[in-house]
Order: sequence, then structure tokens, then C-alpha cells
Amino acid sequence: MGSYFAQWGVYGRNYEVADIHTTKTPVAGVQTSVADQLTFINYAFGNTYAKNGGYECDMLSAAESGNGNGGDAYSDYQRSPVRTVDGKAIAWDAKLSGNFAQLKLLKAAHPKLKIFISLGGWSWSKNFSAAAKTDALRKQLVRSCVKLFIAGDLPVQDGRGGPGAGKGVFDGIDIDWEYPGGGGMAYNTVDAVNDKHNFTLLMAEFRAQLNAQGTLDGKRYALTAAIGAGPDKIAQTEPAQYGQYMDWVNVMTYDFHGAWETTTNFHSALFHDAADPSTGNVAKYNAHDAISALVTAGMPRNKILLGVPFYGRGWKGVAAGPAGNGLYQAGTGGATGAYESGIEDYKLLKAKTGQRWYHPSTKQLFLLTGTGEWWSYDDPTVIRTKMQYVRDQSLRGAFSWELDGDASGELTSAVWQGR
Repeated sequence: MGSYFAQWGVYGRNYEVADIHTTKTPVAGVQTSVADQLTFINYAFGNTYAKNGGYECDMLSAAESGNGNGGDAYSDYQRSPVRTVDGKAIAWDAKLSGNFAQLKLLKAAHPKLKIFISLGGWSWSKNFSAAAKTDALRKQLVRSCVKLFIAGDLPVQDGRGGPGAGKGVFDGIDIDWEYPGGGGMAYNTVDAVNDKHNFTLLMAEFRAQLNAQGTLDGKRYALTAAIGAGPDKIAQTEPAQYGQYMDWVNVMTYDFHGAWETTTNFHSALFHDAADPSTGNVAKYNAHDAISALVTAGMPRNKILLGVPFYGRGWKGVAAGPAGNGLYQAGTGGATGAYESGIEDYKLLKAKTGQRWYHPSTKQLFLLTGTGEWWSYDDPTVIRTKMQYVRDQSLRGAFSWELDGDASGELTSAVWQGR
């Protein structure tokens, strides 16, 4: 069971790595640290850049400006955290600070926990297609990523970094290419014909170089990937071929619907609703159809993790409609969110007033407020149903996006106890 930690969460959301350690929830009557309810954390995100005639992992501090070239090395390994895992301030001359130093301390305090660096994501998948085109380019990209994040050779910036400064922080690499064949940001490089097999070849190269580094270090480094959950996205990869290189895949069974559409719908449905007006591939945007498509395409069940969102998606200007609950009704745009229109963290959604329903088919919770906001999201009841599904389907487990959406640990605990 794992989750993502977002590097930017330390800013407006004021969520530090230390909070994973200090936040506790009751498990079997015992107050248990959130860190002990996780087997892995994916750190989001690392970025790739055009460099040395190809593409390489690097550490930059550059605000994302809509071109996919952003970075946050300051948060990663330079910043002095407000709260630390061990309660001690970072020395002024320490080669490692920021989130990376705290993740290393977190592992020391919770030895069963593994930390992976996630590369890409929605905003930073720009170069994957171009970098995967040839064997030489794949080798260049992977070599740089392993050197930077696994060997820990961080560039010296603001007095931090240096050869081996980041060694021991990460236990593997998670690839978040969104998405092979297209469908991500407009600025992404895309090869609609060759991305499908190049994704497989890229995973093979990551596996080979991680194995080589593991031989040097006397340990095994993991390789995972976050993959699109729509059957159309799954069809753009070769699960039967690339699955052999993976420890597991994190299936992003969320964001199926949102305020980019004009009518309300579930963003993380477990099952299809016969009344859903969606057509074509979109009619199969639910977790069960995604898992079924992935298994049919050749991914072993014991390498599949179900995605659980710690946030909801919502619309404003929604009328109750014939059923009185606003479902499949027109909205006037994204509902107001604390950080972004149409999206809200669970910790804030649970305090909203209005009427709530558990949908009998999709199994997701939805809310209609008195001001015409309509939200779909997961709570502990929904998560228990999803975790039963994980067991029924003999899947490996589940993961969540993301920890700061559930600062109290309530949802993490529901996932852990449902395993």
C-alpha cells in the first residue's frame, strides 16, 4: 500500500514529510503512524530536460510556465523544512536538505518503508516520447536518472548537493508518462505510431540499468509505473510485454470525469452505471473496466495496484434535476476549490454541508450542496468497498494520490486496514 507525496505540498498546503511520521490514526485500537501504514511513497515529481543532444534527468528550480520545463530543486534538497522527522534543524553546511533529507530520515524511523522517485506526471511528461525513440536516447535518459536519483549525484546548488549527496534516499523509480500515444499536455512530444513499443523498450532499459546499479550497491531497486486507466490509454501500451520489467503498475483509476466536461459524473467510479450517458471509450471510464482491460492485455493481477483519490472533482451551477441529486446534470463550470477550480482535497470536502449519497452502481460518494455545487469523492466507506474489490480481484494492493489531501490520515488508514 502506498501513496504519493507532492513536492509542492510543503508550500500552500503546509504538509511536510515530518507530518507523515507524526500523524497517527487508530489501527486495531493502537495509535499508529501514517508512515507505518504505508509500504512505499512515490515522490512527485522529477523532470527531464533537453540536454547534451538528448534528454536527461536534472535538478532545476524553475517555476512551471506552461511549457513542461519546470522544476523545484529548492523543495527537493535545498529548503529548510518547517518541521523535521527527527525534530532537529538541518545544519547550514549539510549537503542534503529539503524533502530528500526528510525522506531519508523517515525511512530510518520506519525501516519497512520504501521511497521511489516519480518521473513525469501530468505537467512534466513532455520529453518521454522523444527520449524513448532510439536505443541511444533511451540509454542516455536512463543513465542520467539513475545517476541523479539512485547514485545520488545531485548538482551543487546553493551549497547543497554533490557526488553521492542523495545516495540512499530512493529505493527505485516510478515512471509517470502521461501518456504514450498522446492525450496529455499539448506541449508533449508524441509519436502516435511508435510510443506503444517504445514504452516497453524504455521500461526494459530502466530495468537493466537499475539492475546494474543494484549489483554495485548490493541491493535491488524497484521499477514501477503510473498508467492511464481508460481502456483507450491501456491500448496504447503493451502490458504483456512491458509487465515483465515492472515490480508493479499504479493504475490511475481517478480523473475519469471532471469540470472540463459540461455535465456532472463520477471521477473515480468503481463500476459502470447503466444510466451513465457517456458513449464509446468514455463509457468504460471506471476502475473495473480498466482493471479488466489491463488483465486481458496481459498484466498479471499480482502486479496491479488500484488508485484511490484523496480529493474530489466538482461542478458549480448544478440543478438537482429529476432525481433530486444533480447526477448527470449540466453545470456552469468547475466548483470553487482551495487551490484549483473543480478540484478539492478530501480534508476540505468532508466539511462541506449538503446532501450525500452512495451510488448503488458506481459505489462512489457524491454530494450536492445547497449552493448548487456537485462533488464526487471517496470517503472511508467507499475505500472499504474498493479494498474489498482489490481482495476479490486478487490484485497486489492499492495506492493513493496524494497524502496532503488527507492530512489527518483518515483515508490512509482506511486503505491500510482494508488490505
